[in-house]
Amino acid sequence: MHKNAADRNSIDARSAAFVRSGAMELIQATPALSAYTAESEAVDHGHPLVRSTAAGLRAESGDAYAYAEAAYVHIRDRIAHSADIGEQRVTWRASDVLEQGHGICHAKSHALAALLRAEGIPTALCYQRLTEDDGSAPLVHGLVAVRLPGRARWDRQDARGNIPGIDARFSLDAEQLAWRVREELGEADCPVLFDAPHPEVLAALRAAPDRQTLWRTLPTDF
Repeated sequence: MHKNAADRNSIDARSAAFVRSGAMELIQATPALSAYTAESEAVDHGHPLVRSTAAGLRAESGDAYAYAEAAYVHIRDRIAHSADIGEQRVTWRASDVLEQGHGICHAKSHALAALLRAEGIPTALCYQRLTEDDGSAPLVHGLVAVRLPGRARWDRQDARGNIPGIDARFSLDAEQLAWRVREELGEADCPVLFDAPHPEVLAALRAAPDRQTLWRTLPTDF
């Protein structure tokens, strides 16, 4: 089964902050946590739809932990993965993802980051290189990492959306992502915690007239 997709910025590792998540060291592209609550064109958490969605989720949540899980479940379960529903339109801005009700992994990650950042929860964008089962057709897949209050580590979460064979869940104890990388096939986790979408991913999302074109233009490596 094909996975789905960003490249990585050049990082000065000597000045980057390292935080352990499971067995992998995650590298903050920007040392300041405030960068991971910032608004951008893609992660537009000041948009009224993002704010109202966040307010509704917050009203049903007791604390930051409960809110983070509620936001994750909302994006995972209520926002469809475009490929799962045969939708060709491409969304990339968080508010548009919420309005249209669908997006590919990167778009859903932007939407989840927006909902979390709207409540002041530092959220990074993360990437994996995934392939077909024979190692062909590499593509870069998007997910997020959260830094919840009182935790001295980042926790990766994948809100791609569950289908048969995928059982991703919100977890702070052990990662339960959509896919584990298979190093023997050339798959890999990118350890960099991006404070903004990778420019090549964002450029592909913005330029693609439809999802079929997008599959051909998304980055294939970090």
